Amino acid sequence: MEHIFASRLSIVKPSPSMAAKARVDALRAEGRTITDFTLGEPDFPTPAHIVEAGVEALRHGQTRYTSSTGTPQLRQAIIAKLKRENHLDYAMDEIIVGNCGKHIIFNAFAATLNKGDEVLIPTPYWVSYPDMVALNDGTPVIVDCDIKDGFKLTAAVLEKHITPKTRWLVLNTPNNPSGAVYTAQELHALCDVLLRHPHVWIMTDEIYEHFVYGAQHVSPLQVEPSLSCRTLIVNGVSKSYAMTGWRIGYGAGPRALIKNIALLISQSTTCPSAVSQAAAVVALNGPQDCVREAAALFAARCERIVPLLNAIPGITCLKPDGAFYVFPSIAGLIGKITPQGQTLNNDADVMMYLLEQAGVATIDGTSYGKQSHLRFSFATSMEEIEIGCKKIHDAVELLNA
Repeated sequence: MEHIFASRLSIVKPSPSMAAKARVDALRAEGRTITDFTLGEPDFPTPAHIVEAGVEALRHGQTRYTSSTGTPQLRQAIIAKLKRENHLDYAMDEIIVGNCGKHIIFNAFAATLNKGDEVLIPTPYWVSYPDMVALNDGTPVIVDCDIKDGFKLTAAVLEKHITPKTRWLVLNTPNNPSGAVYTAQELHALCDVLLRHPHVWIMTDEIYEHFVYGAQHVSPLQVEPSLSCRTLIVNGVSKSYAMTGWRIGYGAGPRALIKNIALLISQSTTCPSAVSQAAAVVALNGPQDCVREAAALFAARCERIVPLLNAIPGITCLKPDGAFYVFPSIAGLIGKITPQGQTLNNDADVMMYLLEQAGVATIDGTSYGKQSHLRFSFATSMEEIEIGCKKIHDAVELLNA
């Protein structure tokens, strides 16, 4: 049977986030109590007024196909949002709606990459970027970003990695998993490099833009509008409005790119869910109090989890500037010996030890391009944060040098 499967599958890994969720679900099915820091989704329900908009859409028969680019109402709402919040101007044919942000990213790569084309992906990166590049015959070029630079790409490092084969730079701000947020000055420096290399496009993933702590989200096009002819902004409603299951993301970019992404959607998924699009219109156009309340909640959780992790011997945690993740170094635990006599040789070993010994689920940093780290999502209750960190502390106390 193996001969039927495409060879490209051999270079693609399952999503570590989904694998972690499956692991947690299996342990819970066995009766284990697991504190789960793995999933990157808000732990509260979609706001009631957005849910009601979806219900009303169902009642009024919005259950049919829509345009492959998305409904005019939602695209107009996206245009208004980009103008209102990001001070960016787009036309209707420069907006595309997908089944999620990942859907837009995947189709953008499918529309632009030929075999051997390179995509620059700074570390630490969202786990799906390299595999989506590889699935579309591109070559992911992993660009290491040092902790001394706040896990952010610098102009000098960017310049060093650009080649004639470079097609895209993927920039995720605020960043998953590190929480790094690029300042306007830092983006200016990166844009200056890109201006010298007109063959390089920029994909800016801004899905966590509303969750910043003492920082300000800035889109690259706000500092260098001339790059609009080769920039794709990717965003969506999943995080800001607790709508992960509604599956609505969007892209804003040059009309030729948007047209080709729409072509691919028309021949694959046809269109996003009509009901979800109707709810997303209300999310974007309606009151934004729910977004501000969510941001304040995550900020409070951030203030709690960072000192709790830093109080654990062997763990060092930088405070993130955005998103709802921390990405602590667990280098101080590497080489330790478990009560069962096993040596913790890497971050994956530490991850499994915390899961089995403490009942705490995290994701290894290697999956994000950075060894000796773990990713924690603090999109969970304050009680779970405190319980989980206490369990980790107790498990670390059991380790031997």
